[in-house]
Parts: sequence; structure tokens; C-alpha cells
Amino acid sequence: MEVRILSAAPPRPFEARSLSSQPPDPFAPARLGPIALRNRIVKAATFEGMSPNNVVSQTLIDFHRRSAAGGVAMTTVSYIAVSRDGMGAPAEIVIAPEAADGLARIAEAVHSEGAAISAQLGHAGAVGHLTGKRPVGPSPGFSLTSGRIAELSKGEIDTVVENFGKGARMLAEAGFDAVEVHLGHHYLLSAFMSPKWNRRRDEYGGSTENRSLLPRRVLRAVREAAGPELAITAKLNMTDAVRGGLEIEESLQLAKLYEAEGILDAVELSGGGSLANPMFLFRGNAPRDEMAATLPPVMRLGFKLLGRFLFRDYPFEEAYFLPMARRFREALSLPVILLGGINKRETVEQAMAEGFAFVAMGRALLRQPDLVDQWAAGSTQESSCIHCNRCMVSIYTGTRCVLDHPEPLEITEIA
Repeated sequence: MEVRILSAAPPRPFEARSLSSQPPDPFAPARLGPIALRNRIVKAATFEGMSPNNVVSQTLIDFHRRSAAGGVAMTTVSYIAVSRDGMGAPAEIVIAPEAADGLARIAEAVHSEGAAISAQLGHAGAVGHLTGKRPVGPSPGFSLTSGRIAELSKGEIDTVVENFGKGARMLAEAGFDAVEVHLGHHYLLSAFMSPKWNRRRDEYGGSTENRSLLPRRVLRAVREAAGPELAITAKLNMTDAVRGGLEIEESLQLAKLYEAEGILDAVELSGGGSLANPMFLFRGNAPRDEMAATLPPVMRLGFKLLGRFLFRDYPFEEAYFLPMARRFREALSLPVILLGGINKRETVEQAMAEGFAFVAMGRALLRQPDLVDQWAAGSTQESSCIHCNRCMVSIYTGTRCVLDHPEPLEITEIA
């Protein structure tokens, strides 16, 4: 399958819009559906790579405890695969009976620091190249990173829906406050939504509504299994950032379809993805040399030849998803979570003034877990993250800011 990636948009400075007369205080308590949060800043899902046995480790608990202690309203455990074949990378949590105890422990640890806890639940589809993994998608194809992609049968689709429900039930029983359903980044549900990867001729392909069927079935299963006390959110691509993929106009239609289901308590907006154009999501320096060093020798030459194509250059800019996200905020009554390059307190305040319900932060909190507490205390300090993106590569040795912690993490299991 040919992957043609969209060219980078020119960088633009942070652009303020007219302010609401009485914007909410981002550091005051707020509600996300059925749950109460202490403020409006969420630790975004950032894959941790701290679960070598596919269960919660003590290292992972400590990681999220630090985020909770640093002042965020809610921290998001990422990424939890609904089944072993839904994994996208090594050292991920997988929904299985042996994961239940650790999930309860991490929820308890985060709650003890006064924060809520969410989990990003997903199926990676064709993303990832694990030993023995069968890359799957809505239609047969080929990916430069995953190889041959097998088409899911209707029976397999039913199993995916069932597995999402099982995952949501386990999270509810473990004491989680929210579930984030992964509808982005070219993962399985995202691929079903995309005209690039979904060429089916049954009820799951063709029209925009048909391509939304699997995600809608998953959302219903998650809501039914999680019950009314958990908040349900979704991470949604505004654009696939590849030629022939999902673009803003159709993504807006999809968002309205999901809103009409009456299940989601908020939607978090993103773009690009792991299958074809990851740097569209991250922006800033593309760590091509560091990524090549993690690959087996037989793959390094190919990556050196194709790395500049796979990892494009997108200059970093503050709140880089904001211009696209404004269209969704204006079109939806559903609360919208702003994601993407938020490093300044003034950006958070601007987002509130423009009607965004929450902001989600990733790399900035990876380097400074207590940044929210600093802002709440009156600091106007900008995040010290320099957007080198070398943390992207650290997912294989324990996700961290490698400028502060250059050595691989020693993963400690729960005693």
C-alpha cells in the first residue's frame, strides 16, 4: 500500500481569539460527565513502556503517582490493549485476568494523591511490529512499518467489540474513573474510519456512517460495560495527515455521529498516527538516528533510507492543533479537550476562554510532573520541554525525559 504523506504546514505563532467574558478558572474544580475533577488539566496518554509482563508494574504506579502528586486533575494510563493481538509495542498492559490486581493498585495510588485516573483502551490493528503479531485492518493491504495487513472478518470484528467491553468492565471493577477509547493515530478503529485504509463493501465500509459503525459499536459496548459512574472519552483524529486519509470535514461528520450516540462525555482531538505519519502528532525534532539505533541491524539500513520519509519534519509551535480544534469546538455541544503542544499557562487560559472544557498535556508533564501545581500557585513559568522528542524512543526502555534521565529505567514489579 502506497503511503503519501501531506507536506508540513508552515509554523504559525500562537494566535489568541476573542475571550469569553467569564472564562472558567482552569485550576478550579470541574465535572467531566459523572465525575468530579479538581481542575481542568489532564495528563494525556503517553505510552509508558513499563509493563514488560503485560501487567502494571511498581514503576508504572510510581510514574502516575508523580503526575497525580504534581497537580493534574486526571492521569491517563497508556496504552492498554484489549487483547494480545491488539498490542502495538512491547511492554504494554493487556486486558487479561492477571492484569486486574495491578490496575486496582494503580487506581488506589493515584486516588491517594487526590487525582482521578483514566485508561486509554484500544486495539492497535496494523500498528506495531511485534514478534508473532498479525497486523489487521478493515481491508487487506501493506504497510512499510507493519508488512502485509490482513482483513478482519465479521466474526473477528464482533470479538473486537466484545474485548473492548471486557476491558471497560475490568477498569470499572479496578476503580478507574474514566476510559479513553482510542479512535485515532491509524489504530484499528481509526483505520476503519479512514477512506484510505477502509475499502470494505459491507456495512462497515463505504459511506462515512458505515465506516463509523465499528467505533459506534465499541462505544456502546464500553458504556454498557463501564456503567454510568465512569466518564467515557475518545481520542479522535481530526486528520490522518496522509493523502487519501481522513480529513477535517469528514472527521467533523464522524464526531457528530459519535456525539449523537449520547455516550461520550468529552472528545480529545489529535491527528496523524503511528502507521504513516507520527511526527504530525508530535512536531519538533524528528529523532531519526535514535529510532534507527533501536532497530535490529537488518532493519537499520532500510530505516536510514526511508527514515526522512517516515519521520517528516514539522516545526514545533505552541498549541499546534488549536486552529483545527476550534472548528470542532464550534460544531459540537460535546465538551472538547485540547491537546498538542501546550507548554504555557497562558495557553491553558486561552483555551478556557475559547470554550474548550479541558486541556491535555503530555511531554511538558513528562519533564515536569509538578508543572500544574506551579501554575496553580501563580507561576507563569513555561515548560522546560525542548521538543527534542527523544522521549519517543525511550518507550522501549521506560518512557521518560532522556535529558534528565538518560539511562534506561529499571522496571520494578509489584511486590
